Amino acid sequence: MSHDLHITGDAEADALLTADPLALLVGMLLDQQVPMETAFAGPGKLKARLGSFDAETIADYEPGAFAEVMKQSPAVHRFPGSMAGRVQALCAAVVSDWGGKAENIWTQGDPDGPEILKRLNSLPGFGEQKAKIFLALLGKRRGLTAAGWEAAAGAYGEAGSYRSVADIVDPESLLKVRATKQAAKAAARKA
Repeated sequence: MSHDLHITGDAEADALLTADPLALLVGMLLDQQVPMETAFAGPGKLKARLGSFDAETIADYEPGAFAEVMKQSPAVHRFPGSMAGRVQALCAAVVSDWGGKAENIWTQGDPDGPEILKRLNSLPGFGEQKAKIFLALLGKRRGLTAAGWEAAAGAYGEAGSYRSVADIVDPESLLKVRATKQAAKAAARKA
């Protein structure tokens, strides 16, 4: 299984997501109310603007100045001010709880799928659905082999599905995921 990610359509942004667990975690945090490609390209924009991309630097950045970094054109997110605070809170949690290394969330102590889900769910800006999607992303695209990850990820862990970013491997699968999301939104509007 290839562990290279192809989410943004930008080779440099995808390379950062592939190489840096924190970038992938921040991209998942940003994945709300913007297209997936925009959300997951956010860490690359931040790295270019900050000169580096690490949890401690982001957590310690002066909040007003970090919000301005998020707002620079093109903005990192549709709501750069509020998302700046969320990104900093997430990075602060990675520093204080996980030694500054995002991957410790899913590797420290050899956790099983339910424990990883619990850890993800406790992160600032992560709820149950976002945690399940990220767990599926780790299992389907990053080679996570923790026992029980598929069940813990729920429907997002199902093989052959096109529900989330965890199922994107190429432009065709991106279109399938987008169609599934649009159908779900249409069904929710009818209900």
